[in-house]
Formats: sequence, C-alpha cells, structure tokens
Amino acid sequence: MTSAIRFALNHITAPRLSSRAFIDLAAKLGCTGVELRNDLADKGLTTRAFFDAEAPAAIGAYARDHHMTLLGLSEAYGFNRWSPAMKDKVELLIEQAKAAGAQTISLIPSNDGRQEPDEKRLADLRHALSEVLPLVRSAGLKALVEPLGFTTSSLRLKREAVDAIADVGGNDHFRLVHDTFHHFLAGESEYFPGMTGIVHISGVVDNTVTPDAMQDGHRILVNERDRLGNIAQLRALQALGYQGTYSFEPFAASVHADPDLENHLRQSIAFIREAVANEIA
Repeated sequence: MTSAIRFALNHITAPRLSSRAFIDLAAKLGCTGVELRNDLADKGLTTRAFFDAEAPAAIGAYARDHHMTLLGLSEAYGFNRWSPAMKDKVELLIEQAKAAGAQTISLIPSNDGRQEPDEKRLADLRHALSEVLPLVRSAGLKALVEPLGFTTSSLRLKREAVDAIADVGGNDHFRLVHDTFHHFLAGESEYFPGMTGIVHISGVVDNTVTPDAMQDGHRILVNERDRLGNIAQLRALQALGYQGTYSFEPFAASVHADPDLENHLRQSIAFIREAVANEIA
C-alpha cells in the first residue's frame, strides 16, 4: 500500500528557489508534482514575481519536461469575502493555471478573526462558491477549498465546505484540501476522501506551544516527534480509499533556511513511508 503514496512539494517548502530550481528539487526527490504560489513575495520570502516573471506556459512546459505534474496554483486568499476585486483575482489565477497547464487553483478562506453569525458566514461561503463555479467550469479546472483550523478562520471545518459545495451544485468542480495541520487544529474527526483533491503535510514538534497557539511558523517536516498525528491521518485517508498526492507544506523559517533541505526531505519521505507501512501492517 505504501507504494501508492505519491509525494509532491508546495513551493512554500523552498521559497528561495526559482520555479525551475524548485521543479528540479522535486524531480530529484522522486516527487510526482509541484504546487506553485503567487504569495511568496507578499510573505517576504522572495523578491521574485510569480513564475519568476516568465510566461506561465514556459514554467508549465518545464515541469512536464521533467515528468512533473503542475498540481495547482495558489492562491485566492479571502475568496469567501466575495467582491469584484476577488473575482478579478480568481479570473487571473484561472488564466495563469490554464496557460501553465495546472490542474487546480486554491481558494483560501479569510483568517481575519471577524466574528459573524454562522448563517451569514455560511451564506457568504455559498455565494462565493456559486460565483467561482461557472468560472472553473468553463475553464475545465477544479478549485480546491482549504479550510483553516485557526480559531480566527472564517471556515474551519471541512464538513461546512462539503455541505456548501453540495448546496451550490459544485461537486464536480470543487475539491477539498485536507491539511494535516489544520485538521488537527480544528479538532475535526471526519474525513472526506472522495472530495479530497490533495493532502498537505507538515509537522509540529515544539512541546512548548499549545494547539490553540500553533501558527504556520511552527510547521516543519514530518518526523518521529510530530504532534499532529500525521501518520494516523494518512493511514485513515488510505484506509478510506484516498489515492491522491501528499504535498509537503512546511512554513517554518528553519526549513526555508535549511542548507541540507534535499536530504532532510528525503529523510521525511522515508520516515512517512515506513511509519505508514508499519501502522498498516
């Protein structure tokens, strides 16, 4: 069963690398795909423009030439606060995805801590999904919705996303991101393998931080000290029939600055494969 585990890299893993160098790294590690991000400069992690100011088609072709699937482009942040400006942002991301040959775009809910009645919050979510639906349908793409487990998030639970997607008739055009970090933070026990488009993996080992205080900066590569239950989550997903890709998404500065990142990624991949195999056995 472990042979079915396919790994990928999200560009947040190595934001200092150009798109081409990042694809090279993924290929060296035996990954099957990559996810590229439009927010690395906004986060102060690079000074390069999206696609390194190259044509998206050129980067997409480079990935395919290296037998790498461009799994998706991230991200339209705050998509559930729908507006004309958000529509423009989603349309641009779709245009870039089509040009690059990416399979998906990512929709990220607002994490601004705004307190709203559930009725309004979920109505806004359904409205945004209904606006995105014809855009991705006409483009022949899928949009990935990623609930964020933070207490400040406007969409914490995958269940809410699944129900909203069904309500707008979007089951053929939307999928979930199952993020092991956010699944843990949200305290969610439900899995939705049939609606899961990709799984993001990262670990937290800092014993001094409580779950409600965990932030992206705590997220490192998965190892034997992991507090998030990554192995149990991957085992559950596989047992329920998920056969998609597991993409590394560590946000910690220590990972970004790691001079031996390639070797440490290899070690994490080997650890996950062995641990899942032992758990299943």
